[in-house]
Amino acid sequence: MRNSRMEIRNENTLRCAEPSIWRSWARVVLIVMMVALASGCSPVIHSLKTPVAVPEQFSESGTSPLPDKWWKSFDDPVLSGLIDQALINNFDLKTAWDRLRQAQALARSAGADLFPSLDVEVENSRNRFREYGETDEGHSYSLGLAASYELDLWGRIQSSRDAAAFEAQANAQDLRAAALTLSAQVAGTWYQLVEQYGQLELLDAQIVTNEKVLELVTLQFHTGQVGIADMLQQRQLVEANQGEKAQALAQATVLEHQLAILLGYPPRQKVAPQVAALINLPPMPQSGLPSELIQRRPDIRSAYFSVLAADSDLAAAIADRFPTLSLTAGVDTSGVHTRDLFDNWLATLAANLVSPIIDGGLRKAEVDRTRAVAAEALHTYGQTILDALGEVEDALVQEQRRRDLIASIDKQLTLAGQVIERVQDRYLQGTVEYQRVLDALLSRQTLQRSLLTAKRDLVQDRIDLCRALGTGWALERPEQN
Repeated sequence: MRNSRMEIRNENTLRCAEPSIWRSWARVVLIVMMVALASGCSPVIHSLKTPVAVPEQFSESGTSPLPDKWWKSFDDPVLSGLIDQALINNFDLKTAWDRLRQAQALARSAGADLFPSLDVEVENSRNRFREYGETDEGHSYSLGLAASYELDLWGRIQSSRDAAAFEAQANAQDLRAAALTLSAQVAGTWYQLVEQYGQLELLDAQIVTNEKVLELVTLQFHTGQVGIADMLQQRQLVEANQGEKAQALAQATVLEHQLAILLGYPPRQKVAPQVAALINLPPMPQSGLPSELIQRRPDIRSAYFSVLAADSDLAAAIADRFPTLSLTAGVDTSGVHTRDLFDNWLATLAANLVSPIIDGGLRKAEVDRTRAVAAEALHTYGQTILDALGEVEDALVQEQRRRDLIASIDKQLTLAGQVIERVQDRYLQGTVEYQRVLDALLSRQTLQRSLLTAKRDLVQDRIDLCRALGTGWALERPEQN
């Protein structure tokens, strides 16, 4: 053992005495660095142009600026409280946060290969052996350090890291888009619920009116002024109101369940007060420029980062067809006692060059696949832009036409009220049949319910417009469970 140890020491001394070996290694490293710097084969990501023609402006625009938290413009404290709860408790949004954390972790791990790795290995072994009829045992200790590093000559590792980073950015935008969609869902569900509460109140009032008419017709029937058919028709109208009330009550209950689930609660838990009056909408918000919308809307930005990620994946696939050069270095020492560990040691330094020659077309197929993925991402980006522009224009025209519809229903209600007054007078005078009175009642009551629905639809149009114009807002990261 002593002779062996001396030989290693002498070899180490000899190595140190031969600087030509180290000069050779230095030349290898220098050549590698020059090749890496001079390499022009690494694909470059160019600036991305919008794949569709974007109009200069939208068809209409309001005057009021839209806040990032768009629902604040509604000035509805109940709505604000509901959305705040949903942003904290909604499980779909929590899932989006989980996806973002995953993407960010992948981005960090994808860049790890850009740095050298260093591993340490410690071993303590116990040996028991029999020799010349005698049993004996011994110990041995070893300690080793191993370092490795791949020179990113063609930008493969860098491109893979960039792709993962772009995917993480896309996931961050998906999170903002999910929050924006959730806020619109809560608002839409809340105002549908408000409308149903209003319908219930309206039906109760209509039932009272129809029961009063039923009393009058019944009195006339008993005095022989009208036939039984008139009384039965009026009773049928009252029962029809009761049936509509049952449907409205069922719909309100379903909406209560949906709202509770959006807020992260069981469906039967009460999460909102019973409000029966819809809000008065604020002035229409500014539409801004389509080019600005493309820059700030979260789903469009997510599609943009997905294009960049796919482009980086393509660059990595192309670079994978070129040779790879890795450097490894290690130091190992061993001994029968821990004090002997650094008496015997061995140091190594190696360079490993690997170049694909025959792979059955595997790498070329991967390049073709990633190129198709990049084209798909670009087309998806273009379609997302078109869909966003369409959503804004649809919401603008829907709100304008809805206001026209409400104005028309208001005029019809005024006329229906005048018709009822005249028809009732003539009916009491016996100059018209009861069917005219019934038709007039049905017409006005249907218009009253239609007006309430139209007003709620107008609120929904504004919600759709705000969501289409929405930019998202800074979200607070929830605590990890």
